[in-house]
Amino acid sequence: MTFTQWFIFIIIVQLIHGLGTWKLYKKAGRQAWEAFVPIYNAIVLMKIINRSPWWTVALFLPIINLIMFPVIWVETARSFGKNSHTDTFVAIVSLGFYNYYLNYALDLEHIKDRSLQPKSSSGDWVSSILFAVVVATLVHTYFIQPYVIPSSSLEKSLLVGDFLFVSKFHYGARVPMSTVAAPMVHDTIPIIKKKSYLFDDRIEKNKTSWKNKLQLPYLRLPGFQKIKRNEIVVFNQPADTLLDMNNFNPDRNYYKPIDKKTNLVKRCVGIPGDSLEIREGYVYINGQKNELPDRAKLQFSYFVQPKTNTFNPSYLKERYDITDRFSIINRQNTYSFSAISDDALSKFKNNPNVLSITPNKAEKGVRDSNIFPHDPAYNWNNDFFGPVYIPKAGSTVAINIDVLPIYKRAITEYEGNTVQVKGNQIFINNTLATSYTFKQDYYWMMGDNRSNSIDARFWGFVPFSHVVGKPVFIWMSIDGINDGISNWKIRWDRVFTVVHGNGERTSFLIPFLIIALAWFGVNKWRKRKAAN
Repeated sequence: MTFTQWFIFIIIVQLIHGLGTWKLYKKAGRQAWEAFVPIYNAIVLMKIINRSPWWTVALFLPIINLIMFPVIWVETARSFGKNSHTDTFVAIVSLGFYNYYLNYALDLEHIKDRSLQPKSSSGDWVSSILFAVVVATLVHTYFIQPYVIPSSSLEKSLLVGDFLFVSKFHYGARVPMSTVAAPMVHDTIPIIKKKSYLFDDRIEKNKTSWKNKLQLPYLRLPGFQKIKRNEIVVFNQPADTLLDMNNFNPDRNYYKPIDKKTNLVKRCVGIPGDSLEIREGYVYINGQKNELPDRAKLQFSYFVQPKTNTFNPSYLKERYDITDRFSIINRQNTYSFSAISDDALSKFKNNPNVLSITPNKAEKGVRDSNIFPHDPAYNWNNDFFGPVYIPKAGSTVAINIDVLPIYKRAITEYEGNTVQVKGNQIFINNTLATSYTFKQDYYWMMGDNRSNSIDARFWGFVPFSHVVGKPVFIWMSIDGINDGISNWKIRWDRVFTVVHGNGERTSFLIPFLIIALAWFGVNKWRKRKAAN
């Protein structure tokens, strides 16, 4: 929806509210017109139902307001003496239109300074649960979101089974765009396997353009930090066509809003304004080889030929800390190891049963059709790519037939323009164009596991509108998380450690437990002292 459509929608909602409550406002000692004024009517209503002014703020926070609306409907009825379970039920199932019945059909008295204490234990439980859900949703949406590492693309820095806290306030929290959605659930509701947000089933089946009439425009709160080169970032995959992680297709997902696309975590190796090139799998920024933090370990795929048939790849994989799978690729028992770091390689090649180790890398100039920008004119692949300029907000690039494949997606998909090509001429929004000025920043996200990472090499630039947040803390780490609970092993050296930083990781678990026990002991001592 556009801002104009949202304005009209809000006015209609205010009229519905005003027409259904203006008499109740008068019975509470207020003026009838106060029920019709946007925002102000909510402030007045909080006074009528004897609730905190902060509830007004919650009413205008997407997702949280979905929880608050039913509470307000019930609280309004109770402020005029309608406290029964039937009143509560009807207020909710009628979507608040029970207020019309109270407003026009009954002669009620306003209960000023009513008690806010639940009148039953069940009511107390419901109030506590609602409060917990609202607070948790607020924290999850605007401050900190939990995340678990599903793949080995950042192995050594982040392991499969690391449970993270992702900060949304570092780069600025993004206001939810899907306004009608289940709180604290991403794309699909667990167990029932249904979409967590309002969508048109016909759109998903036909893969037509996404049209959500209750979707907010992109809006982000101010942050206090910009994304730095080589930081690890969580973002929504721009070219999300994933129903699961094995069905990747680097085309647009036409039926998902931005905030419901698949969450991914990669390293930002290129920031706005950089010129990026990949040579033999290594990233070069502005002509200089990119230097990663010391905790990051690049990994590549190798072909390994053993000397004898006693070669045990499973044993060697564990012994040399080789990340990913291995497989036999020919009759001479040559093995393909998918991810070996330089440290592991230096030890592995000295094994007496290893005859040869050969890098598994593509040749320069050999085109991979899966690689961005998916155009026959660009003979790029996983290991040789670019150079490309990463767009910066406000920067202008020359546009012609040769470079259009690189920037067309950003111009159309991410910045909302139309592009037409007529002969050798390019028209943007029906106007002949020889240059284009970008509206937002873009980033280049890649995995350290270069041979086993679906990243920007496949879909291109990641716009800032798709950035979710910055991983800051590992609160739990489980080895073998995909192998069944009986095979789980906690990596204690990673529990309560920070994501970024240099040198050996330091676990803050013991200091945390000491502080928690001290806090518990002091509180218990205070209660005993107060009781005496």
